[in-house]
Amino acid sequence: MLNTVQSNILSDGSRLHLNHGPIDLIIEAFGETETVQCAYERATNKFNNVLTDLVRELPALRSPISQNRDTLKSPVGLRMQNAVQPFYPTFVTPMAAVAGSVADYVLKILCEGDKLRKAYVNNGGDIAIHIDQHEVFNIGIITNLKTRAVAGTVSIGKKDAINGIATSGWHGRSHSLGIADAVTVLAPNAAQADTAATLIANAVDLPGSTLIKKVPAKELFPDTDLGDKLVTTGVALLPKHLAVMAVEKGCKRANEYISRGLITAATISLQGVIKVVGPNRILTQY
Repeated sequence: MLNTVQSNILSDGSRLHLNHGPIDLIIEAFGETETVQCAYERATNKFNNVLTDLVRELPALRSPISQNRDTLKSPVGLRMQNAVQPFYPTFVTPMAAVAGSVADYVLKILCEGDKLRKAYVNNGGDIAIHIDQHEVFNIGIITNLKTRAVAGTVSIGKKDAINGIATSGWHGRSHSLGIADAVTVLAPNAAQADTAATLIANAVDLPGSTLIKKVPAKELFPDTDLGDKLVTTGVALLPKHLAVMAVEKGCKRANEYISRGLITAATISLQGVIKVVGPNRILTQY
């Protein structure tokens, strides 16, 4: 049985916190007081059914994109499917886009009427953003999901056409096939950013290296969508040339996605090796 939805305004008086099971959202909208209040009410009401719908569709959402998923009907489930489809034939299931898709969906509800100056929905670090003209978001880019070390900031305006940010890596909430400490992707929406970050992080790898520990995903989580695929559970200190080699593999995949218009930019980090892929102006390093 699913627990009940929790909704409250945080102590700062401006941010909305929504929680239901594993979904934990921090939301902030900027605009007239009444407009923001109405936006928060809409988001809360629509959020009530999100987890229930996802649980109902889990078997299809855990299936590779090469398989038929005509059973998907929920708005978030359809977003997940649409987000991963362009990345075929790389192995991926709609679950790779779950956090970003939830963020995108709630942001859409939040911004109905287009009266907010800007807004964001942060779903555990996968962020959907809305920006009006003359507004800017400044967002920190981390280099390690475990230590939360920050490499710099990204300043995003409406002209950048970036409405989604996501970070993935082997220290994260989801299992990774790769060894990246953190891969952060900027994309047209959070669902695509989420998917791309997962797949770029998977590409940052040194197959067969004795410095990396991996186990079949199903040994850690029997119901995982990754099945027998090997996921990373430990990475020893790497010689710098090996770290560079692994990061370059991620850069190659990120450049492919940029050339196809799937993402705008990415930062990839592994044990102090940090690469920025995409427009240099995107990341301002400290």
